Formats: sequence, C-alpha cells, structure tokens
Amino acid sequence: MRILYFGTYERDYPRNAQVIAALRGAGVEVSERHVSVWERDAHKWRAGAGTVARLALAEARLFRRPREDFDALIVGYPGHLDLTAARRVAAGRPVVFNPLVSLYDTFVADRRRFGPKSPAGRALEAIDRRALRAADLVVADTQANGEFLAELGGLPRDKVEVCFVGAEERVFGPGWEPEQPFRALFVGKLIPLHGVATVLQAARLAPDLRFRIVGSGQLEPLLRQRPPNVEHVAWVDYERLPRELHNAGCALGVFGTSDKAGRV
Repeated sequence: MRILYFGTYERDYPRNAQVIAALRGAGVEVSERHVSVWERDAHKWRAGAGTVARLALAEARLFRRPREDFDALIVGYPGHLDLTAARRVAAGRPVVFNPLVSLYDTFVADRRRFGPKSPAGRALEAIDRRALRAADLVVADTQANGEFLAELGGLPRDKVEVCFVGAEERVFGPGWEPEQPFRALFVGKLIPLHGVATVLQAARLAPDLRFRIVGSGQLEPLLRQRPPNVEHVAWVDYERLPRELHNAGCALGVFGTSDKAGRV
C-alpha cells in the first residue's frame, strides 16, 4: 500500500512523526506532500497575519497534483484547512483526516481566545465541521475524543476510528535512573489543557518536594510567582527529553479541568 501524507502539518510534531513511522514500520510506503507553515510559530495560539498569509500561499501550492502515485491520502495535524486541496489531489481515492483536536474546542472552550457566539468562534466551528465531513475517515486519539468529533461533525460513529497517542521509539526508550532528592517533572506547552496552575498549587502544598517545569506558552505568566521549590526551564531540545524523564522521580500528566481535558 502507498500512502501520501499531505498538507501543512507540522512535520516534527510527535503525532505526525509517530503515524508516519508506524505506517512505515508496518510495511506501508509513505511519501510526503508537505508545505511548511506552522514550524515558524512556537506559540500557535497567538499566530497572526503573517501566519494567515503563509497559509494562503501554502494552500495554493497544495492544489497542484503530485507526481507520485498513491492508494490513500492522510491529512496530518494541523490540517483543518487542507481538506479542500486534499480532496482535489486525492481524485476519488480515500482521504483520511488525523485532526488530533477541534479548532473550536481548542480556541473557544479550552483557551478561551474567542467567545462561543463570536464571529471567530462560529467560523472555527464551521471549519471543524467542514473538515470532518470532507474526510472519508477521521482518526481520533482517544475513544472519548472520537465520540466528540463524530458528534461535532454530524458523522456516523463508524466513520471515526481511534489510534492512541504513543512515544517515538527512535527517541524514547527505557532507562529510568531518578536523581536524588526526588523531583517531579512536568513537560508541556503551558496551555490551559495542561493545568499548570494545579501543579503550582501542589508545589505550594508540598514545599519540601522539588518540581521542575519544562516548557513555555500561554500560561507562562503564572510561573512568575512560582514557589521556591519549583524550577522553570523554558526550553529543552526534543532529543534531550528522554534524559529529563529518566532523571525524574515521576512525570506529571494533564491536570486541566475543561471538557477537552476530560477527553484526553
């Protein structure tokens, strides 16, 4: 089988890298038709006019038919605006959409950048629905998220399948060697979904326990008043994350309280 992985997806984002690696590991021939847009934006929640312009140019380039032959096309993450070009390029072949998130759920319900009834909020909801309905198959990361996407897009449940999020085996492997004293590690983009406020609250309740927070993003201002037992590192190269995890006493997960957090 030959797959064309398609769109403005972020090439180094773990979800895309994992899916491509898993397909190739299963003996599937994967080629990529990728136009870079999102790699320049470290914090996509505040992307502006420059990103919009790059996206418009990228969509125009994606409309050109590829030279390589393929049996099915997968639109990677993020790729909600790529479905029109994907349907044209697929020319009747199956189109699979790997959205990972809903734009409306992310920017309205979770990050609260826009109101539910605002023009931007309504536009994001419409983009979600159109993208989901344009695909022959939608792939979600959890069962609960699959049910949410099916309801959002008005899709029959059998049009949504689940492929769980995993770790890139080329980067991550066993080797836990926790340092002393014990240290709790949190790694994330500091978006509301991750619930960094809960981590800080826990640190205040346990002043003798060391915490290390790696990441930057929307809620980074909360760290300006972090307690003395919390260390903040704004950036660690992806390839160094295994060492961070191996040296931690425990790794902290997602502590957000939104509906979105409950689905992941």
